[in-house]
Amino acid sequence: MMAAGTRTLEFTILSAEDLRIDGRPVRKNAFVVVKTGPSNSGSTGADRHGGSYPLWHERVVVAMPVPTTKSVTVEVQCRVGSGNRVVGSVAVPVSDFLGGLTPEGYLNFLSYRLWDPRWVRNGIVNFSVRVVGGGGGDCSEAARKKVGAESYGGASWGVPAEAGGRSNYGGGGGLVTGVPVWGSSRG
Repeated sequence: MMAAGTRTLEFTILSAEDLRIDGRPVRKNAFVVVKTGPSNSGSTGADRHGGSYPLWHERVVVAMPVPTTKSVTVEVQCRVGSGNRVVGSVAVPVSDFLGGLTPEGYLNFLSYRLWDPRWVRNGIVNFSVRVVGGGGGDCSEAARKKVGAESYGGASWGVPAEAGGRSNYGGGGGLVTGVPVWGSSRG
């Protein structure tokens, strides 16, 4: 069980796909805001060249009060002449990257469908998240071994993050997890 307090979340916002405003592709200046509460947020810089497929690869660090925070909002916005406009957002459940089989300190690669303010599907956002500092996870060694050995749909969804003693991603090691996103041929 997690102790009450604060955890630090380290997001790396990677990219987004098929972003639109009023049905038209975003042309430039898309950025991402990560919110864990009314006073806890962080954002990326604007991608000036990516259009509706922006790339950031920027780190955003935010504090998350626990156990009160149940979800983290990831919101893609775009700078337009009249200010900033929400392109799409998603509420990411904290349980997707903390607790259960995913202990603190492990790197999780996640992709989520975005929904615009009118609740219409509007692209996908791709990011990684790691919980840093603030106590230990609640995952047993046996559960970690099981996750590393399991596969989902023929593709491994829990693999060691280290190869040859070096991390594949910016420091630290551990288990890399991901959530597959499947498209649908229906609109």
